[in-house]
Amino acid sequence: MTSKYLWSPAATPSLAVRGVDARFPVGRIFCVGRNYHAHAVEMGRPVDKSTSKPFYFLKDASTLVASGATVPYPCGTQNYHYEMELVVAIGASGFRVKEADAEALVYGYAAGLDMTRRDLQLVARDQGRPWDLGKDFERSAVCTDILPKGTLGVLAAGSIALQVNGTQKQSSDLAQLIWNIPELIADLSQYYHLQAGDLIYTGTPEGVGPVQVGDVITGQIAQVGEVRLTIGAAE
Repeated sequence: MTSKYLWSPAATPSLAVRGVDARFPVGRIFCVGRNYHAHAVEMGRPVDKSTSKPFYFLKDASTLVASGATVPYPCGTQNYHYEMELVVAIGASGFRVKEADAEALVYGYAAGLDMTRRDLQLVARDQGRPWDLGKDFERSAVCTDILPKGTLGVLAAGSIALQVNGTQKQSSDLAQLIWNIPELIADLSQYYHLQAGDLIYTGTPEGVGPVQVGDVITGQIAQVGEVRLTIGAAE
């Protein structure tokens, strides 16, 4: 029996896949908070891995926007920030996965931007409230097409950088991740049944900052690709 809906359901968010004539349907977007030491210090919340565990927030899949887009300066903020991140695309199911088995869940990689209404995030953080208004908003998860992992395996090192209007703002290396890809997959899978179509934004290096209308953001991850975003006028 065919289901009837009161209105047409939204299309499934998806990303192009490099060299493949099919798209990657996106289910959930997991984001890792404070996963580079220098950024954690920059945000006033240093991380001691020996006594801490990773923490996460989610963005709805509807927030996804493809690299190359122009997005309006978002409402409700006066402090709109970029965060350059490696994105891990999950291609197989897994629950309570061991670190040694984590690679089997990785389909590929992308370069992403976790765009943030920083003023709203910091108010929520300081009041002990959820970060949703600061993080989970329309067009806030920017992502390139997905590069299948192929012979790359699990990425453990490689430059990650970002520029605004050609001026360097962020520059680090994936080797500086506090929790690496296998650790993140193993940890997340203790709390969620990971599924094909999940994305993991793995955290941003130091150097985050604001952008204004007309700014062009470009960011690169070695071996993965370049993300690009233009900030348009506010709606």
